[in-house]
Amino acid sequence: MSMPTPLSQTRMGVKELHDSLYMRILTGKLRPGAVLSESRVAKEAGVSRTPVRQVFQKLADAGFLIIIPQVGTYVAPISMGSVRDAQFVRESLECSAVARAASSTRSDKEQLLHPLLEEQQRLIRRKDHVGFFLSDETMHRRLMEIAGHPHVWDVIASAKVSLDRLRYISLERSVWLDMIFRQHEDLVGRVVGGDPTGAVEVMQAHLRTAFAAVDQIAADNADFFVEAPDADIAP
Repeated sequence: MSMPTPLSQTRMGVKELHDSLYMRILTGKLRPGAVLSESRVAKEAGVSRTPVRQVFQKLADAGFLIIIPQVGTYVAPISMGSVRDAQFVRESLECSAVARAASSTRSDKEQLLHPLLEEQQRLIRRKDHVGFFLSDETMHRRLMEIAGHPHVWDVIASAKVSLDRLRYISLERSVWLDMIFRQHEDLVGRVVGGDPTGAVEVMQAHLRTAFAAVDQIAADNADFFVEAPDADIAP
């Protein structure tokens, strides 16, 4: 999903409104616990309250909003159970895929992956954590393509929404951007160099990196989570 148009755009369509609010929650611009007003969103989007109500309900069905009749609507906390499930899905599928990518005899692996490393360096210099996240997504998708399973990324993407909310928050800290980029460099080196065992080891460590930020995020923002993160939540 691409980045949304601003809510201030006149006469925003229902899909645009949904995608805009979805991305603002996903990227942390709307934090867990933030209150949303039907009338205010309708005014900013240039629509009536009816489509806003429909969008709110759809986002609530997806677990992004909590609607309490006669009280209000607010951004749902992050479910640590869903985060753990997403982590399990990613490790199971991506570690297998990266071994295949490293073993692949494709001659274009370097051309597909190195430009993304250069892009990520530029994004780090600009402190653009949202752009870095999107580039990270592209890199993982391309690894799936090199492995010969491009459509598996769609399965992963649909399973990892709660994890992505946590990842966006963790990437706001510049130290995490630098660390993840170093892991990307190592991962690309293993894949291009034809080292499937090393690629799996790096991928597993890379996918678990976000969990290293959980304790600090929870300490700073305990109300962001449905439950307190466990000390040992890796699979």
